[in-house]
Amino acid sequence: MRPASLTECDDRELMRRHCAGDPDAFGEVFRRHRDRMWALALRTTGDRELAADAVQDAFISAFRRADSYRGDAALTTWLHRIVVNACLDRLRRLKPVSPLPDREIAEPTDRHDQALTRLVVQDALAQLPEPQRLALVLVDMEGRSVAEAAEILEVAEGTVKSRCSRGRAALAQLLAGARGDGAHGATARGDGAGAAAGEPGDAP
Repeated sequence: MRPASLTECDDRELMRRHCAGDPDAFGEVFRRHRDRMWALALRTTGDRELAADAVQDAFISAFRRADSYRGDAALTTWLHRIVVNACLDRLRRLKPVSPLPDREIAEPTDRHDQALTRLVVQDALAQLPEPQRLALVLVDMEGRSVAEAAEILEVAEGTVKSRCSRGRAALAQLLAGARGDGAHGATARGDGAGAAAGEPGDAP
């Protein structure tokens, strides 16, 4: 019987063929999963150049470590773990000397508010502690289950739930603060009263 073409193979078969010496099998793995891994890296790092470097690092690592994939989990789960680790390596190298990534200014179109909201959320996400940010990226943005996120991050499921809970609460506070800063700034420009205003509920 004619062997299945690479495009007809599932992920496990592609990895088996790669480990057996097929020179084209991993290329199909890369073609099939690069866009999803790029999106994950971009959400994790918040920087296009950093994400591109991390994805390249991750696929090189996956190519070299293919024999460590045992096939007991989905290939995407295995790749997610490698990409997340590559992102963390890049971020840790950059963290002491790098400012927050530059953001493109949205064009003044009908989608301006939507684009601005995305930028505010990305900046708030970047301010979260690393463990909370990664948990939220995997569960809330990538749609991974808690069990899958726990496997990718190599922590207990309860730890993922806790990090998500704390991360969501912290993110809500940061976003509320960002909205408050905008209102505060508008008041201050109007009559300066905003400079003396306290938090809602504060005693006068």
